[in-house]
Amino acid sequence: MDGALQTVDPRRRHTLGILVMGGIALLQIASEFLGTHDLARVLSKTVALLVGLPLLVVCSFALFGWSSRKGLGLLGPLFAGAVVAGVFFAGLLEATRAATFSLTSVRAGSEPYSQWDVLRVGFMNGLTYFALWALVFVLPAVAESARVRGLEADKLRTLAELAQLRSHLEPHFLLNTLNAIAGLVSEDPRQARRLLGNLGDLLRDSMAPGAEMETLDAQIEWLRRYAQILETRHDGQLMFRWEIGDGTPRALLPRLLLQPLVENAVKHGALMRVGGGEITVRTQLDGSRLVCTVEDNGPGVPNGSTRPGAFGLVSVRRRLALRYAEAGSLRLESSPCGTRSVVELPLELGASS
Repeated sequence: MDGALQTVDPRRRHTLGILVMGGIALLQIASEFLGTHDLARVLSKTVALLVGLPLLVVCSFALFGWSSRKGLGLLGPLFAGAVVAGVFFAGLLEATRAATFSLTSVRAGSEPYSQWDVLRVGFMNGLTYFALWALVFVLPAVAESARVRGLEADKLRTLAELAQLRSHLEPHFLLNTLNAIAGLVSEDPRQARRLLGNLGDLLRDSMAPGAEMETLDAQIEWLRRYAQILETRHDGQLMFRWEIGDGTPRALLPRLLLQPLVENAVKHGALMRVGGGEITVRTQLDGSRLVCTVEDNGPGVPNGSTRPGAFGLVSVRRRLALRYAEAGSLRLESSPCGTRSVVELPLELGASS
């Protein structure tokens, strides 16, 4: 996702194209010599190719560069270039024939070429070499441009979907948290005001523009403040534990990725336990992978059933898929002692906070 789009080096493509055209020109000269053994004729064709091919390449690039800047498309320049190349090679071959004075006919026998024969052969040579130039230069460039545009479109669609997921996540979190604070308004107005202040800090951080990725350290700091709101609201019924493994604070992960898992564990796990529930947030490294676990001691999820709060879990899975494809995963593990949400993703390190 992040980083520059991978493109083919145009210098490499141009070098390969020139080698292909040069190789075909050499084959044509060799075929001419082996077929006729006429040195004058071979010399004429060699001079025509040595002069004509470089001019064809330079002028064709100039033509397509100009048409690209003018937004003229491909068909017009291709047609015009083919005609000009044919006329140019026809005139060039006639000039070299006149210079060598010994260009014989490709027809049977030893009759000399007529001027019409020379012009016809030269025109066809020009069309052939221009078509070859288009095949080795223009079509690969067009295909590469289309590929890059496709990659850019895919990237834009992915970024738009990520933004949409976050825009759904933040109001969802806001409504649930405001509901929690609303219960304190009549019971403890002072506490409600303090929690609203904390909520404002959280929303400012979560909605602030920034990169899609953040360090685990920054995300855990945000989650600790979120947990303080929940612990205060559910005084005596909810407790958080934090087990942050060595080497994990600098690890990068998508912003607020763990928040839906914490919210789901609180609402559908810990708070359903009689006598008070506990949430454990655990991070650790497993080789080159970061493993984040949100565990509650609630009633668990019976086999074959789906835990409530599906939107949050679906959003986490989708964000992992968009960012990491198959390299990122979320799985739920249930037991009589509770439920664990386990996120695994490739380890990327950011700057220490």
